[in-house]
Amino acid sequence: MRPSRAMVMAAGLGTRMRPLTDDRPKALVEVGGRALLDWTLDALARAGVADAVVNIHHFADRMRTHLASRDGAPRIHISDETDLLLETGGGLVKASPLLGGDPVFVANIDAFWVDKDGAELTRLADGFDAGAMDFRLLLARRENLLGLEGAGDFAMNPQGRLQRFADAPAGAEPLFYAGVQVMHPRVLAGREIEPFSTNRIWDAALTQGRVTGQVMDAFWMHVGDPQTHREVENRLRSRA
Repeated sequence: MRPSRAMVMAAGLGTRMRPLTDDRPKALVEVGGRALLDWTLDALARAGVADAVVNIHHFADRMRTHLASRDGAPRIHISDETDLLLETGGGLVKASPLLGGDPVFVANIDAFWVDKDGAELTRLADGFDAGAMDFRLLLARRENLLGLEGAGDFAMNPQGRLQRFADAPAGAEPLFYAGVQVMHPRVLAGREIEPFSTNRIWDAALTQGRVTGQVMDAFWMHVGDPQTHREVENRLRSRA
């Protein structure tokens, strides 16, 4: 079964996006006339997600108003981090009572692509084996992305299992995390609600060989600063 629930990571401060985030959270910065948050929620809905948990912190009242104005799927549940920003890992732990016990999508709002009928997310979910995996990550190739540089995040073996690219053998293809994953919530059990990165949980699962990946076909864009925001806008206009 594909995940029917999702966590949308929308609590970040968006400091690298200034001045676009001087009067709004990063999640409400618009691309192609729509908020990044709405692009993410609509993509999840097309992939069959009925309920989405959205964490909020920066401009929390504006986020609540925007979320309340949405019509249709998915139903929204708010995880309030107004008092303390918990980073990605801590945010997941706090939201875990709302996520349930079955695998869920976890999506960053600055991960952006355009495909048809939720194809990338359904492929990602269809490859998740809850018995053999804790995470399945959406990945992009260097030649098929915009907005990220560096050596790469992961390498994949022939069985689809991942390791950190820094630990990969010579000649391995660098792959970049594309901001969406399927996660089994059992990895959150027993963890404290405190600020920490999801990398801490990934590293434990990588050691056990329980992280796999799906390389996406669509062109992927990371909307991380004003320059890449302009480039994404230009790319969308060129497709019109």
